[in-house]
Amino acid sequence: MKKTLYLECYSGISGDMTVAALLDLGADKTGLDAAVNSIKPLVSGFEVEVKRVQKSGIDACDFNVILDKAHESHDHDMGYLHGHSHEHEAEHEHSQCHDTDHHHAHIGLNEITDVLNKAALTDGARALALKIFGILADAEAKAHRKPVNEVHFHEVGAVDSIVDIMSAAVCMDSLKTKHHITDVVVSALYEGYGSVRCQHGILPVPVPATANIIEAYELPVHFMEVQGEFVTPTGAAIAAAVKTAENLPPQFRVLAQGIGAGKRSYEKASILRAMIVEEPLLQQEVMYKLESNIDDCSGEAFGYVMDRLFEAGARDVYYTPIYMKKNRPSYQLNVICREEDISKLEQIIFYETTTIGIRRMKLERTVLKREKAMKNTSFGMLAVKMCGDRVYPEYESLAAICRESGTAYQEAYNIVYAELNQ
Repeated sequence: MKKTLYLECYSGISGDMTVAALLDLGADKTGLDAAVNSIKPLVSGFEVEVKRVQKSGIDACDFNVILDKAHESHDHDMGYLHGHSHEHEAEHEHSQCHDTDHHHAHIGLNEITDVLNKAALTDGARALALKIFGILADAEAKAHRKPVNEVHFHEVGAVDSIVDIMSAAVCMDSLKTKHHITDVVVSALYEGYGSVRCQHGILPVPVPATANIIEAYELPVHFMEVQGEFVTPTGAAIAAAVKTAENLPPQFRVLAQGIGAGKRSYEKASILRAMIVEEPLLQQEVMYKLESNIDDCSGEAFGYVMDRLFEAGARDVYYTPIYMKKNRPSYQLNVICREEDISKLEQIIFYETTTIGIRRMKLERTVLKREKAMKNTSFGMLAVKMCGDRVYPEYESLAAICRESGTAYQEAYNIVYAELNQ
C-alpha cells in the first residue's frame, strides 16, 4: 500500500528539529553515526548528541550539534542567528571570521559540495543534501544580491548546519528505503513575528533567506500571534526539498510517529511531528448512478457510447437487457460516476442515444485501494492494476505482449498473474 511521510510544522521547522523527529520516527541511527564520523576529518570541531527531553510536558527527541570553543561563537542555525543571545559574543572579535583560524565561518557552496561528496552517504542522501544546500544558496544569493558562486554561508554554512542538513538527508533516505515511502507531505509552515539578531544585524521574521524560499517554492505559511522565529532557513529549505505532494490521503492510518524538539524557548513549544501514514486497504466513496432505458439503438451505437463515456470520466458503464412497454426488448444503460462528472456524461448520453430521460441515484460504496503501475514479468514490462493485496495485468498491455509473442492470452494471463501475486 502507498505510504506517505508527513511533516507537521504547526510549531515551525528547523534542521535539528527535522533530524530529531526523523530519528524518533525510526531512522537508522547507526547509518547516521557513520555519516557523521565520515566528515569529522573534513569538518572539525563538533560532536553530536542525541537525547530525550521534555517540551511542554511532551517527550521528544533532541538532536544537538555541540561545537568546541573555537567554533561556538559563530553564527549557526540554532544559535543567536535564531533568537538566542550569546553572552560571550562580545568577548570574541568577529573580525576574526576572516582569519585562517575561523575559515569555517565562510564556507562556500563548492567547499560544502566537496565535503558531501567525500562523506559516507548513499546516493539518495547525498543528492538530497546537495539539493537542500542548493536551495539555501539560491535564497542567500537573492538576499545579498550576489551570484550563487560568490555566496559564503555565514549562517547556513556553519559547522552545525552542515551536520544538520547532512543528517536530515541521511535520516530521510533511511526512512524512505525502510518503509518504501512514495510521497512526502509538508503542512503549512507556522511562523511567528518580530525580529532576530544575526551576523548581518537585526532582521525581521521571517528572515530574508526563509522568505525567499517560501516565495520560490510556494510554501503555504501561517503567521502565529507568537513572537519569535519558528521557521529557520534550513528548515524552510528542507521542507522545499523533500515535499512531493500537497495533501494527505483523504483517509489513512498512522503507522509510526516521532517528535523532534527545537532549542527555542518561546511561548509556544517548538516541536516538529513526523508521521508515516498509509492509505487504508478499503476506502469509502460516494458515487452516482445514471440510469436510462433505450429501446431503439444498435449494438454498434451502444459500443460507441460506452467508449465516449469512459473517455469522459465514467468509472463504470454497463448494459442490462430489459423489456419495456408492449414487451419490446430493450437495454438499460448504467453509468457509475463522480458527482463532478454528471453534467458532461448526461450530455453525451442525450446526444449519442435516443433516450429522453436519465434517472440519477446517489450511491455509497466501499472499494479496494487501486493503483496503476509497471511491473517486470517473464514476458517483459507489463502495465498492471494493484487492488489491495492483489495485482492484475491490464488487458491492453497483456494483449500486446500476446500478439508479439504468439502466446495464448489465457496462458499468458495465468503465468503473469502467478508471478505478480507470489
